[in-house]
Amino acid sequence: MADIKIAGVMRAGIFSPNHIGNDSAIFNLVAEQLRKRGCEVNVYSEEQFISGAVSENTIFNMCREPRSIELLQKLEDRGALVINSGYGIENCIRERMARILLGNNIPYPESIVVSTDEAIRDRLTKSHISRCWIKRGDSHTMHNEDVTYVRHPEEAQEILQEYFLRGIKRAVINRHLEGELIKFYGIAGTSFFYWLSASNSSSSRRAASRQSAPGFDEQKLKALCSAAAEVLDINVYGGDCVVEPDGIMRIIDFDDWPSFAPCRQDAATNIAKFIMSSIKERTKAGNR
Repeated sequence: MADIKIAGVMRAGIFSPNHIGNDSAIFNLVAEQLRKRGCEVNVYSEEQFISGAVSENTIFNMCREPRSIELLQKLEDRGALVINSGYGIENCIRERMARILLGNNIPYPESIVVSTDEAIRDRLTKSHISRCWIKRGDSHTMHNEDVTYVRHPEEAQEILQEYFLRGIKRAVINRHLEGELIKFYGIAGTSFFYWLSASNSSSSRRAASRQSAPGFDEQKLKALCSAAAEVLDINVYGGDCVVEPDGIMRIIDFDDWPSFAPCRQDAATNIAKFIMSSIKERTKAGNR
């Protein structure tokens, strides 16, 4: 494996609000696991990547800068192996994600996609939406304020105006869901899947989740997340799901390559295995 050269592109700090350390930790662990498997791993910043410093044909990355995403897509089109795909990363921008999940019948909250200079109070009232979440729709999250909970249409209009003044052009409004909030982490093509109740983040696979949502089924959750990952074209993922009192599960957020903070070591090992298996599959296909 010593002849395998891999580029690792780190996430720019602006796209890791309150998670710079955690994002760096999972990235470095994956690089370490790949080196243990005999690979040469060269690490680059997004700035270096954009400037053309990367020549390797296999790239694992946590990119979110729009220019990085565009470059990843170009490299993929030229035959590079890219994990996660630049096209998948772009699909996780919230407006695209909402349209893709709803368009593929993946359970997701009732949503409205709007321009931030729109008047939306009457529209929300007619849709019987009061409590809701307003989320930046035109980019990945860069500030905590890019996701805002509001309690009524008047407040929603005020927040939307704030987004407009901040230069954010598009937003997704999700109806607020009542139920158990579950965080999940997965790696496509592997058996790795980890979930925990967000109401008690120190305890994974918590029995209380099943008690508060009698219809909860871990395999059903895994299947739902796998389906979402497939339509979004994301292999290394995480996110949030609400299990409503009647047992219905709906994904409310889906992240391309999260920090895997509660399961980092196990995740890093499995991500490295997935990258290695992807390289072997690519090599095998090229030799046919």
